[in-house]
Amino acid sequence: MSAEDGTGAPQSQTLDRGIRILEHLASAGSPQAVTEIGRALDLHRSITYRLLRTLEDHELVERDAIGHYGLGLGIAALSRGVRTDLTAAALPRLNALTTELGMTAFVVVRAGDEAVTVTSVEPQDTPAHVTYRPGTRHPVGRGAPGLALLMPGTPATDDRAALQEARRRGWASSHGEVIPGIRSIAAPVLGPDGGARAALAVVFVDQDADMEAIGRAVVAAAARVTASLR
Repeated sequence: MSAEDGTGAPQSQTLDRGIRILEHLASAGSPQAVTEIGRALDLHRSITYRLLRTLEDHELVERDAIGHYGLGLGIAALSRGVRTDLTAAALPRLNALTTELGMTAFVVVRAGDEAVTVTSVEPQDTPAHVTYRPGTRHPVGRGAPGLALLMPGTPATDDRAALQEARRRGWASSHGEVIPGIRSIAAPVLGPDGGARAALAVVFVDQDADMEAIGRAVVAAAARVTASLR
């Protein structure tokens, strides 16, 4: 391979840092101060600030009234062309779930060893609900969406008990594995090969919620998305 094809070429440190900032803000789920962002990524405050200003110029981040940074509207514009068939198939089902359950519903896909949220819908007529933004990521082996992505895989002797239970009942659940105090239920969206194309999930805080009823609703919604993609 020659150097011209990019193999073995050095990474752009500036681009890498900018992407890490976006990933951090996505996982944080709320606006962060410059010092908090720099501390989390081990970057000097001045470097962090310059990167944030550049990202802000492209509307990838935005500042709130007290100067904290969160993801900007440009992220949504960039994501419109990503997995558009999956998003188009899932949105009607997400909207139906938020109406039926009064919970935030979202779709997660696998990217390497991580589960990444690609789209979400929040209820509009509830006094309070959990916000779960696109771009949120966590290890694929944790949280109900991550477990749902693993459910269609071949069982192994060292599978987590939570994964074994998810396969038995047809949907995965978790409590506090991704966000402290938050519950989630998820089911896989299957591809033509029977593998997990994505996971469809809801998040909530109600400890008295009927988990079985929620699980059945999520499984039914995931099955409809699967059918729409065939």
